[in-house]
Amino acid sequence: MAGVLALRVVAGLAAAALAALLLEHYGMAGPPSPLPKPRDAQRPHPAPGSGAHNVFWGLQISDIHLSRFQDPGRALDLEKFCSETIDIIQPALVLATGDLTDAKTKEHLGSRQHEVEWQTYQRILKKTRVLEKTKWLDIKGNHDAYNIPSLESITNYYRKYSAVRKDGSFHYVHSTPFGNYSFISVDATQRPGPKRPYNFFGILDEKQMEELISFSKKSSQSNQTIWFGHFTTSTILSPSPGIRTVMSSATAYLCGHLHTLGGLMPVLHTRHFTGTLELEVGDWKDSRRYRIFAFDHDLFSFADVTFDKWPVVLITNPKSLLYSCAKHEPLERLFHSTHIRVLAFSSSPITSVAVKIDGANVGQAAHVSGPIFILKWNPKKYSNGTHTIEVSVQDSAGRSKSVHHIFSAKENTHLKFDPLASYILLTDHYIVARVLFVLIVLTQLAILITFRYLAYPELKEPPGFANMTAFSLHILGKTNIFYYSVLLLTLYTVLGPWFVGEIIDGKLGCCFSFGIFVDGHFLQGGLTFISGIMQLVFFNIPLMAYICWSLLQRCFGYSFRSHLHQGKRWKIISIYLLMLLLYTWQVYSCYFLHVTYGTLAFFLSPLRTWLTLLTPVLIRYVWTLNSTGLGIFMVQLKSHLSS
Repeated sequence: MAGVLALRVVAGLAAAALAALLLEHYGMAGPPSPLPKPRDAQRPHPAPGSGAHNVFWGLQISDIHLSRFQDPGRALDLEKFCSETIDIIQPALVLATGDLTDAKTKEHLGSRQHEVEWQTYQRILKKTRVLEKTKWLDIKGNHDAYNIPSLESITNYYRKYSAVRKDGSFHYVHSTPFGNYSFISVDATQRPGPKRPYNFFGILDEKQMEELISFSKKSSQSNQTIWFGHFTTSTILSPSPGIRTVMSSATAYLCGHLHTLGGLMPVLHTRHFTGTLELEVGDWKDSRRYRIFAFDHDLFSFADVTFDKWPVVLITNPKSLLYSCAKHEPLERLFHSTHIRVLAFSSSPITSVAVKIDGANVGQAAHVSGPIFILKWNPKKYSNGTHTIEVSVQDSAGRSKSVHHIFSAKENTHLKFDPLASYILLTDHYIVARVLFVLIVLTQLAILITFRYLAYPELKEPPGFANMTAFSLHILGKTNIFYYSVLLLTLYTVLGPWFVGEIIDGKLGCCFSFGIFVDGHFLQGGLTFISGIMQLVFFNIPLMAYICWSLLQRCFGYSFRSHLHQGKRWKIISIYLLMLLLYTWQVYSCYFLHVTYGTLAFFLSPLRTWLTLLTPVLIRYVWTLNSTGLGIFMVQLKSHLSS
């Protein structure tokens, strides 16, 4: 009965924890309705035609990571980008979406702000005079906020060396003869900024959300709105109504941060339930990627391209069906358009722009002005179903580039994004981590408590894996020293301070599973929950399993030496190799703690350093425990085996 009662209590706690997390994220009324956006600009005219008007374009570059220790080519190529690439493309504006500098120590584990990296960044901007050529809007990423005690700190070099030089989110309006276009930045960097790795998630407070809501309301008077930030929305902690709802009137949210998961997900694009596109761009750091985007008659198009690869081609009409949204764009203009429109750029003159639709040659696009090429067409011929447009561009240097996408001139349908990309960008990972952490802890506690109070088991014939596992859990649960050791370790992982140290240089702080306290501030847990899950899965639970297995060996009458000479020697060796690997991981976590947060954190870390030292003591006690303490279990096993 006690075991059943314990399971019911655990189930109730899990349900309560999940409900509390959902309540915290969505508030009392659930996910709120998106903010409405006026549709003054959503008219069929002016439609894309033969002129060079009603169009402008810009660039996005992200995760530059200028470093004093790593890859000097990042700075050299950035200088070339700011001179040659900007001169060729001539964007109306450039969005530099965070992690402008690397801010890591030489061994690549610690973190600190290096003024020389920021000086390099500013020197490039000044030397290339890029700020005179275009509007350069740069914002902070989590690396740019490493180890910064406050915005007023002298180490907040963003204030001194960036192009914007103003902390926080901002609203920039790009004015043209055919209307205004709003660009709203989202600064979710933590304040204060802890050292790595616990600032992987961005955090927005109530005040910052109110500011963003006011920007959103002001942008309703613009033709179109683009939001941009460093963090993906899935890595931003924000109060109700949530960051996605606040930006719901935007055509797209442009971001970086995830580096396309090291190239494993080269396309990380999706659409919010409000219709807003979320478009993560590949990093400059390793991939030298950047993005060109355009508004052509208020229709949004973009292409992600590689630095110094020419030509660069963007089809602006007809636009891609995958990235179309009737909620935010006047898609009816496509059906009323008179010309296919293409932007083509190269360091050498463009010599040919050939267009195909559904594999059939349509003709050669003619040059109008600058990078704009047009070809007359009749969209009514393509009013049924979906079609594929392909544009092949050649320049005088013999280089060529072909791009294609699916479009629909009339159908109000959508293509679906990659489900994995949508999961990565639309899931609030800090909520998933919290729930998973709580469920793992409650499951482990339920097992411990259940086997503590269940009646002594009766061994069944034959003694299979499940039967022996349950028997070993009974031994653990009913042996006080091991039961309370594992119980205390689990509870401490949830509630106790993991370490005390310099979370920021000169600022002592304390790290818990649910967040970090530093210099009078509390930073909500995001990556801390993920670290907690790793601690449970890769050490705490395996340690509990090993203790159970060792106690079972003791009940069979084996000592530490004798059990190593059993017939199943390779099975035993594999167990010890696995435990050695996991213990090595625990030792490395102590070293990482020392490198990132200092000597004090290393010594004042119960969950890392102290646990690493106590583990061999606990294991030794398992193998040296007086056999009288296991007497009743040994008797049961012997009687079972003899029968």
